Amino acid sequence: MKINRRDFLKTTALTSMYFAGFGVPTFAKSSHKKNLVVIMLRGGMDGLCAVPIRGDKNFEKLRSKINLDRTLKLTADFDLHPALKTFKRLWDEDNGAIVHATNIPYTGRSHFDGQNLMETGGKIPYQVKTGWLGRGMKTAGLTGKGLALALPMPLLIRGVPMNNNYFPVGDRLPSNNTLKLINQAYKEYNEKMLGENLNTIMTRELRNTASDDSWVLASNAGQQLSKNNGPRVAVFEVDGFDTHAAQGATDGAHADCLSDYDRIVNGIKQAMSKESFDNTLIVTLTEFGRTIKQNSSNGTEHGYGSAIFLAGGLVKKAQVHTDWPGLKKKELFEGRDLNSTTDSRAVYASVMSIVFDVDFKKITKEVFWGENLQNLSDKLFKV
Repeated sequence: MKINRRDFLKTTALTSMYFAGFGVPTFAKSSHKKNLVVIMLRGGMDGLCAVPIRGDKNFEKLRSKINLDRTLKLTADFDLHPALKTFKRLWDEDNGAIVHATNIPYTGRSHFDGQNLMETGGKIPYQVKTGWLGRGMKTAGLTGKGLALALPMPLLIRGVPMNNNYFPVGDRLPSNNTLKLINQAYKEYNEKMLGENLNTIMTRELRNTASDDSWVLASNAGQQLSKNNGPRVAVFEVDGFDTHAAQGATDGAHADCLSDYDRIVNGIKQAMSKESFDNTLIVTLTEFGRTIKQNSSNGTEHGYGSAIFLAGGLVKKAQVHTDWPGLKKKELFEGRDLNSTTDSRAVYASVMSIVFDVDFKKITKEVFWGENLQNLSDKLFKV
């Protein structure tokens, strides 16, 4: 029997949330437990739809059919998509920031290659078998207490020994058919370590009610992250950003995806204690941006530069941090895309350094192979 990821997810209700870093009682430099939430925006988020440049007539002309008719003001130069109401509230409280004109060092246009690299942090697709977050957790000593609410284990958090899996079924047990699917998934993905952990699934104390509501899952995550012996890391996935046709503007497909992200942030925020949220970072991850010009189907094609959303009490201040490249044709990547002037991995290395209390140089050495990444910790986060 051949099983793919989509078929498995259909069988297991919504399994788009992953936990890791349970039961770690000590914190290197801080008396408070710090939490990291990563939200993967799959498909290629349009950074210029989510955070449009203000007053650029050429940009508006190139997107005449998908321009926003209203926005939320951020700065003198940038606005915010109106679907991001929760993020705007956090921005107003100095708990939200944006890194714009950023991307992983991948200039191709393949979802498969791009998503592999956004999770591994590498430069050559499929060469690295672990995720940058998993390696970061291992560097920080967050091993042996991981949990994933989905199968197969997301590549992003692979690399931590004994990360177990959990099936989110509330008070019900997985059926025999479901357990057969799990075994088949393990075999297909060659996950020997995960296969050995299958027997531990039913011994987990945590129970999550299966749901197709992102707010419900996010609320559950917020409650778990607030516990002193709860997880240190949660990972979400939001699909649907590949808007080649009918992208929409203020409303529509892309706006719906942004709303999903915003609901997750809202659910986490509402469920967390103030102290816990003050010690939390929520960061986004996407494989690439979209083209500047709309296509004939009122959508956008695969692009390059995009944006990263940062939220939580560990954000230093409300800001759009960017070395803005400009949108004139000569300033675009290959004459068609927003350029990337900030390596996204520098942001993620800085995030892990702050949340895991690990020296930035150690993170870059052990997680990103000694790459010369800029330390953005003091610019973006409370240190």
